[in-house]
Amino acid sequence: MAVAGGNNMVDHERVMARVIARAEHSRLLAPPNPWVGCVIVTTDGISYEGATQRPGGPHAERMAIEAAGSRTKGATLYTTLEPCGHHGLTGPCTDAIIDSGVVEVVVALEDPDSNVRGSGVARLRSAGIEVTVGPGASLVERQLAPYLHHRRTGRPYVVLKMASTLDGRTAAADGSSQWITGEAARADVQRLRAESDAIVVGAGTVRADNPRLTVRNVLASDGTVPREPLRVVLGAAPPDAAIFPCAEYSGPVGELLDQLGAQGIVQLMVEGGAMVAGSFHQAGLVDRYVLYMAPALVGGADGLPMFSGSGASTMDELFRGEIDQLVKLGNDVRIDLCPMPDSLTEEGSR
Repeated sequence: MAVAGGNNMVDHERVMARVIARAEHSRLLAPPNPWVGCVIVTTDGISYEGATQRPGGPHAERMAIEAAGSRTKGATLYTTLEPCGHHGLTGPCTDAIIDSGVVEVVVALEDPDSNVRGSGVARLRSAGIEVTVGPGASLVERQLAPYLHHRRTGRPYVVLKMASTLDGRTAAADGSSQWITGEAARADVQRLRAESDAIVVGAGTVRADNPRLTVRNVLASDGTVPREPLRVVLGAAPPDAAIFPCAEYSGPVGELLDQLGAQGIVQLMVEGGAMVAGSFHQAGLVDRYVLYMAPALVGGADGLPMFSGSGASTMDELFRGEIDQLVKLGNDVRIDLCPMPDSLTEEGSR
């Protein structure tokens, strides 16, 4: 890893913040490939940007090189993830960078994918290009968490989404749950679905609510409708359920993650109900909890809880997490909770 010194590293960090922002344009386009941003800064300080397109389309580096044209000679290229050096659906980005005349490349993270894993950086250095790895690494780790998790573990990054009242109830005693949260929170859920490659729900929820689990009112950065996630039902869905077409699964949820990971599912969204949420939580398989909480109270013990099954029997056994994000959405609150590092389990995917 090359490390820049003095103000040069400060400059790299400043530009990388722009590159990370650019990568967000690719979030709903690139999966199951990584959503990557790239900025080329020419010798006279002019910048050209690019973001990875849909699978089979150009990667961020090629988009930026095309935008810059002949002005890449002597320029510095910034990218959130190590450029690929292998042939896939597109040609190697390292070849395009070398041919462009760029003299310096700044990379936030090396790519853990087995087809890359340092080979892209090595290829650039062997061609005489100065390579710096590390600026913006912690921010890109967060931005690319689902992709990095999938490449490192072979399993999808599991996001458990729940909506509840402030006293932790997901439905009233009669089972009714529409709607706990307001329109802003429900719109945010649609974005979360669009970012996911698959959604899991229990057969009981399908029978009770008959959800479609489709993505609505969300557009990708190019103005197109995002792809629909694979819908997976734990158990058997009624033959006339609105969720079809879907996959049905019966078996250990850990094995489900192995199967989905092998299919290229990078992010899995778990939508419930309480039994499904409990099975993932109690097995230590959740990588991020996204909790939408409404300023409402059921006010008794007869409402339905977030999780079914056995929980902590003592305070010493409480699950402990870190609040990664807290956002007000209309009159509701979204809380993103990540497991503490010491909450790992033998079965868990983290």
